[in-house]
Amino acid sequence: MKRITVLTGGSSAERLVALASASQVVGALRERGHRVTVVDTVEGVLDAAAEQRLLSPRVAASALDVAELAVRERAVLLGGLLAEPVVTEADAVFLVLHGGRGEDGTLQHLLDLAGVRYTGSGAVASALAMDKDIAKRLFQEAGVPTADWVMHPADDTAVGNLGLPLVVKPSKQGSTVGLSVVRHLDELERAIRVAREHDDEVMLEAFVPGRELTVGILGDTALAVGEIIPAHELFDYECKYTPGMSQEIFPADLPPEITAEVQRLGLAAHRALKCSGYSRVDFRLTPDGRLYCLEVNTLPGMTATSLLPQSAAAVGIAFGELCERIARG
Repeated sequence: MKRITVLTGGSSAERLVALASASQVVGALRERGHRVTVVDTVEGVLDAAAEQRLLSPRVAASALDVAELAVRERAVLLGGLLAEPVVTEADAVFLVLHGGRGEDGTLQHLLDLAGVRYTGSGAVASALAMDKDIAKRLFQEAGVPTADWVMHPADDTAVGNLGLPLVVKPSKQGSTVGLSVVRHLDELERAIRVAREHDDEVMLEAFVPGRELTVGILGDTALAVGEIIPAHELFDYECKYTPGMSQEIFPADLPPEITAEVQRLGLAAHRALKCSGYSRVDFRLTPDGRLYCLEVNTLPGMTATSLLPQSAAAVGIAFGELCERIARG
């Protein structure tokens, strides 16, 4: 039996996704005999009553005051949480955070300074993956195709070259939070304002039509390729976390050569960002058979409807074993 501390919650717009993921991870690790303590970066160490209140297997549909949460999280982290024995003396700190300080490398830097062993990618890789502009540049250098893009502000010619529809999104955010699809130029300014509510940098990206594919990476191995068929045009927040709003097929019904290419490019993208431990890489497959990498998720969701556990299950790795392997690093 190991002492494992699950670090979760956070102050990002994806806080509720993190708590739902933690509910699954904590249960799986305890079933395998580990002594698990849960720590919320906003509330601190959770007792049994707080776990019952906060951890739910479904992503709750409630509004968050992200600014207030960020203030509380800063106070907890600077107040010495990462020096607590429950963190420093754990055999492993299992990160179950999405977006914000928990996924952009900030928390990883603090854990490195504290000399704490944690799961997933390090500070540099986390920061690179979260910054979509930098990530796409590294994809190109590694020969991984990605959609054309510009950063706002951009001149009219550069924006026009991307064509319509246009995807407008925060450069450093996940779960499609703040993302809009612009079909007419008179919608562009509003879409930029929406994205700016979540980040100080906004990306304008060419829309890639086609099938939504994903592949999990565990260690240095690509897992099963899956296809997502969302109820909406894009695999947005509602489709990701509302049961019944998407059809997820693992393994995807693809020609063997396409499956192999997704796995090859997924590993190439993972390595290009210097990721380690595990990740999930998302793609679009166009009607004429071209693949475009959308992003690498360094701390992918672990909820009941999440894609990495499904990718692992399709190659015979059950959820408990997946958590065990991640914890072992």
